[in-house]
Amino acid sequence: MEIRSESTLMRSDYKPPLSLAIPKARLQVWFFRVCSCILVWTCLIQLFWHSQIFTGLTNQISRFSLPVESVPLPPPPRRNYTSNGILLVSCNGGLNQMRAAICDMVTVARLLNLTLVVPELDKKSFWADPSDFEDIFDVKHFIDSLRDEVRIIRRLPKRYSKKYGYKLFEMPPVSWSNDKYYLQQVLPRFSKRKVIHFVRSDTRLANNGLSLDLQRLRCRVNFQGLRFTPRIEALGSKLVRILQQRGSFVALHLRYEMDMLAFSGCTHGCTEEEAEELKKMRYAYPWWREKEIVSEERRVQGLCPLTPEEAVLVLKALGFQKDTQIYIAAGEIYGGAKRLALLKESFPRIVKKEMLLDPTELQQFQNHSSQMAALDFIVSVASNTFIPTYYGNMAKVVEGHRRYLGFKKTILLDRKRLVELLDLHNNKTLSWDQFAVAVKEAHQGRRMGEPTHRKVISDRPKEEDYFYANPQECITNH
Repeated sequence: MEIRSESTLMRSDYKPPLSLAIPKARLQVWFFRVCSCILVWTCLIQLFWHSQIFTGLTNQISRFSLPVESVPLPPPPRRNYTSNGILLVSCNGGLNQMRAAICDMVTVARLLNLTLVVPELDKKSFWADPSDFEDIFDVKHFIDSLRDEVRIIRRLPKRYSKKYGYKLFEMPPVSWSNDKYYLQQVLPRFSKRKVIHFVRSDTRLANNGLSLDLQRLRCRVNFQGLRFTPRIEALGSKLVRILQQRGSFVALHLRYEMDMLAFSGCTHGCTEEEAEELKKMRYAYPWWREKEIVSEERRVQGLCPLTPEEAVLVLKALGFQKDTQIYIAAGEIYGGAKRLALLKESFPRIVKKEMLLDPTELQQFQNHSSQMAALDFIVSVASNTFIPTYYGNMAKVVEGHRRYLGFKKTILLDRKRLVELLDLHNNKTLSWDQFAVAVKEAHQGRRMGEPTHRKVISDRPKEEDYFYANPQECITNH
């Protein structure tokens, strides 16, 4: 063993042996790697919040798949801006109409540099659901995940409350309005009033003609900002897991429910007593403006949901076999079990959430139609094939999610053409084989959820393709 004197070790020209230099070199390499990792992760986190690069990736592992264990990302940095006022919003309609409206109102608040109060949900509609925003959506995530765009507060400050004598200015924004309307007609009102209350929120923002940044913000709210509460997410994921363990499955949005039939005036397949009951209901609700409706005229125009019996024929014609697993994404079917009898006979593997879950698991959701609809929404988005029998708000919003998640198969039924074919088949004019071929031909092309561009009709926005059914501005990078 070599022994060095103290004087030797202190000489300025002394160099330590290689065996002592290696640990120091390793320490330097280790330190460099740690610093590099910290720098890289910091850049990635910032990049995540300020670009669309990871949008598709994050959504592929989102709530619509089975739960994935992951470390939650920190919220984005707050956007600092001088607020021009406070926007209070009352949503109207069912779950998916309100969902789209919330996305629009966040976008309006961003455009006008406003502070948004967490939107109020509809409690006065047909469903009379008492759920608040935080009963359906994760309110903390909603506020935190969007704070780099909009300042969102949980409730209106007390000094602006009616209880304290403050008189709110209320208005319904004009439907299908573009950014110029809000900048020129709405924003100036905030110079006189600190708070404005939008009493309606459905379809108050145009489908087209907005900047790319605003359109992508609508998507960000829809696909990232609006997350269901943990208990809804957990039960929805359980339903998906049960179904997937049994094989592939179709989600059939069978919109043959009492509210839809009363609202639309569609009574095909109903008894006279049922038709009268639906008519009385339509007259009982003042916000359903159209009262006198001829059911068969509506049906021929393709404006009615398919009946359960019609759905059976269409599913068979499209090639679905008897062993197909079908999840009924709907509330209570009008007419009850007798109207589902043929469907169950033709497709014995039909299930509903009530059949897959313990009654105690659903008890907490009873009399809360929007929370029940949230479960159906999760299952519908996750399904192998989604088929709506009526093209309403849920059908459109689910379609948009499925496009966003990689153009998952969605069969959009051409009800006008189907009614023609169904009647020809039922009166023996078309044989079964002819009927099946014609049904398949009617649904080739744009009706399977493939990539398409939205149809724009600038002077008739109600007739053009809905933004949330095909948010193409947010899909091009997938």
